[in-house]
Amino acid sequence: MSRWILRFLAVAGPGLVVTFADTEAGSITTAATSGAQYGYKLVLLQLLLIVPLYIVQEMTVRLGMVTGKGHARLIREHYGLGWAWVSLGTMLVTNVAALITEFAGIAGAALIFGLNPVPLVLAAAALLIVVIFTASYKRAEVFALALCLVELLFIPAAFAAHPTAHAILAEGIFGSQPLHDPNYVLLIASNIGAVIMPWMIFYQQSATVDKGLKLSDLTFARIDTLLGSIVTQAIMCAVVITTAATLFVRHIPVSDAAHAALAFEPLVGRFAGVTFGIALIGASMLGAFVVALATAWAFGEAFEWRASLNDDLRSKRFTGLYAGCVALAAAVVLIPNLPLIQITVYVEAFNGFVLPIVLGFLLVLVNDRRVIGNRGNRPLGNAVTYVLSGACIVLGVYMAITTILHPGA
Repeated sequence: MSRWILRFLAVAGPGLVVTFADTEAGSITTAATSGAQYGYKLVLLQLLLIVPLYIVQEMTVRLGMVTGKGHARLIREHYGLGWAWVSLGTMLVTNVAALITEFAGIAGAALIFGLNPVPLVLAAAALLIVVIFTASYKRAEVFALALCLVELLFIPAAFAAHPTAHAILAEGIFGSQPLHDPNYVLLIASNIGAVIMPWMIFYQQSATVDKGLKLSDLTFARIDTLLGSIVTQAIMCAVVITTAATLFVRHIPVSDAAHAALAFEPLVGRFAGVTFGIALIGASMLGAFVVALATAWAFGEAFEWRASLNDDLRSKRFTGLYAGCVALAAAVVLIPNLPLIQITVYVEAFNGFVLPIVLGFLLVLVNDRRVIGNRGNRPLGNAVTYVLSGACIVLGVYMAITTILHPGA
């Protein structure tokens, strides 16, 4: 048993980091908004999303282990530069938008502690840039895993809100779903986009390669990914439950995750507010690190830059792209009077709408015997991914039509 545990600990990392990063500032804001506006209704969706989250990320791990190559490099090698640009362009837009939401989370968290957000945002950006210039893959993973532990503080915050199990089951698991409400449908799309994001596929495959994992490690890598998928969705449920039990029942509106913490702090005590604030900073930092690194890795692999964290001579374009994305996002967030809550929800919804493009490339690669040999998908994996892509397309079309016909809805 001890050998098994040591082997798992040696392999674990990419799955835990990418799934914990999934509960970044934008996701937490979306979950907090979901609970404050609709109570426990969206708890069921969070639980259901464990399955597609694991299946999508398992395909990514398998591709990385079989080929020893990152996602963007595989697309360019097998389908050409044009298709690589389609994938990279989609990812770049969503990633920069996601980074803005991360720094918005850091700025919002400053309010919980009564701090000026400018120094905190600048310090966070500086720390993230220092990491990329100084860390090997192992040190970067330790930094990311430490931030993962901070995120677990969302769970005691939920207990401090004193939700009842009966309400969670009756309203969240078995309750009716207001699918006739366009705002609720937008939140469904936002939660899907907040749980399965395009950058996750690029990050985990690149991390698997940079860590040097082999096909013999696949069982442990699957456990790593499954454990992360379960815990990250437990965190999303915790945030929904926290705001549902405190803000929804009192009809208190929420503008973002930080304002949610400030609003429920008088109701449940300073401990819950501070805990939520610390967890929000950890989630935002982890999300920013993973999103920026996924961007730099993807472009580095596609254009054959020296893009390994274990390479002391890593390309200046690789580190420059990472640092540039971080600096740009931090600068945007410091612009006064930005509607950050609207930006965050629409970014998560946009993630869901463009997700079929990224999943399409993933499905093609994982079913192409030239790429993956006899390690291709089983029917269940394909079916779940097709259903998820179809749901994103339907939600996207529905919301586009609703917005055009009823812009004020």
